[in-house]
Amino acid sequence: MIIRSLLDTDLYKLTMMQAILHHFPSAQAEYQFRCRTPGVNLSPYVHAIHAEVEALADLRLEAAEFAWLGTLPYFKPDFLAHLERYRFDPRQVTIRPGSKQIEITIRGPWHGAILYEVPLLAIVNEIYFRSLHPHPDPGEGLSRLGRKAELMRRAGPDFRVIEFGTRRRFSRSWHEKVLRELYRLAPAQLLGTSNTDLARRLHIPPSGTMAHEFFQGCQALAPTLVEAQRFALETWLDEYAGLLGIALSDTYGIEPFLADFSAPLARAYTGVRHDSGDPFEWTERMLDHYRCCGIDPREKTLVYSDSLSVPRALEIFTRYHHHARLAFGIGTNLTNDLGPAPLNIVIKMTRLNGQAVAKLSDDPAKAISPDPAYLDYLRKVYRRKVAV
Repeated sequence: MIIRSLLDTDLYKLTMMQAILHHFPSAQAEYQFRCRTPGVNLSPYVHAIHAEVEALADLRLEAAEFAWLGTLPYFKPDFLAHLERYRFDPRQVTIRPGSKQIEITIRGPWHGAILYEVPLLAIVNEIYFRSLHPHPDPGEGLSRLGRKAELMRRAGPDFRVIEFGTRRRFSRSWHEKVLRELYRLAPAQLLGTSNTDLARRLHIPPSGTMAHEFFQGCQALAPTLVEAQRFALETWLDEYAGLLGIALSDTYGIEPFLADFSAPLARAYTGVRHDSGDPFEWTERMLDHYRCCGIDPREKTLVYSDSLSVPRALEIFTRYHHHARLAFGIGTNLTNDLGPAPLNIVIKMTRLNGQAVAKLSDDPAKAISPDPAYLDYLRKVYRRKVAV
């Protein structure tokens, strides 16, 4: 069994789950899997993946896990009680071989279906690498990790890394090995991990707030489409009241984000996260925006999480660490760097309440929608918003 704990997921899945349960309890979601790596067909692994999904139904929140979650200030008693009762329902997941690629669809209540994405991606990864690379070289992986840790140490204590690698890790056991080694080799630089199970067991701070799906879902829930981003930002503040205050900036692109990220919102949120587009251009825009709002950027945190490596993070850090607080979410480059090329796989929300939803992104290659006409309409709506 690959996934052995209900908490073997990213923190932001749980934080979004709570907000959805409180604000949109009847919403129905649909998600689709996509493999972005050319030439990889995962269809031979359908039966193995299906068996692991079936095994998810046996997971329960353990008493020690429940108690630990209760120590985190942002989780509320009613949500923890709900999570204690939660069970995966494998009937909500359809897995079948396609003509060119495996097809995975998830359908169900949003507040429950939201938990499938991270463990499912980890399952696909581990089955794939177990089959094609059954004898990895841990010495090579540890050597690479050691070089990265040395670069991190040289940068000093202000260089802060959050481990973000659950969904594309080589394996569950390797993920834990990496995190233990990072904590041993560069404790001052390891700010936290997105994985709640490892955070609990290794006594490392959990880290995460929101993902694109929260903004996408609000396209079907906001009073109007043009209000969806601001509606999501305000709903999040209503749920967390100043906690978990890192806003994701690229669901519609940086221009629409800045149009919605008013001075009151910029003050209320502790910072913003970059996940697509040029990080240097984005940083300049964010610094200018904070100054225009009368806010000293040095009081805010900028988080970077777009396919980062340690050297790339250091480039950004060297240029901007005097201008704002910085943190770097590094995933695949930490948890899947033993030699074999990692997979680029995603699961994204495609519909909510039967309505198509989409992500535009600051990188056109990351735009996702099952409905090209809707994607085009969404672009027009948010371009008009910026032009107004």
